[in-house]
Amino acid sequence: MHTVKTALIGYAATLCAFVVLDAIWLQFVAIEMFRQNVGAILRDQPDVGAAVAFYAIYAAGLYGLAVRPALAVQQRQAAFANGALVGLTAYATFDLTNLAIIAGWTPKLAVLDMGWGTVASAIAALAGYAVASHWSPPADTGSSGWQHK
Repeated sequence: MHTVKTALIGYAATLCAFVVLDAIWLQFVAIEMFRQNVGAILRDQPDVGAAVAFYAIYAAGLYGLAVRPALAVQQRQAAFANGALVGLTAYATFDLTNLAIIAGWTPKLAVLDMGWGTVASAIAALAGYAVASHWSPPADTGSSGWQHK
């Protein structure tokens, strides 16, 4: 049984995990690659509103497409695999479109970023699953009470 509280906890954990992972990636790896390859089109400062919207929407997609289905079958492997698929799909959309239309977007940049999106999404979905399943109500009783597993 999935409750609103389970969903909120799972979403928040997925969001937090993805934001932390992506911040590390951007700070220590990606920003320099982007500067070297497409620096002329980068903003001096990121659009914070757009970034917040991306993370909020993306975490919701990861929760709905990876975490929630895994909770339904109670399989952390499903969260990881579904998260990886969501990440690969989303990042391939971004990177391969950029490769097709932006001068300077290289195959190496596309492959590295798609790999990152796949791994980060899988880990974030697994984190969301782990936290939500830890605090979810018992599946066999239908109880609305919370069980700390």
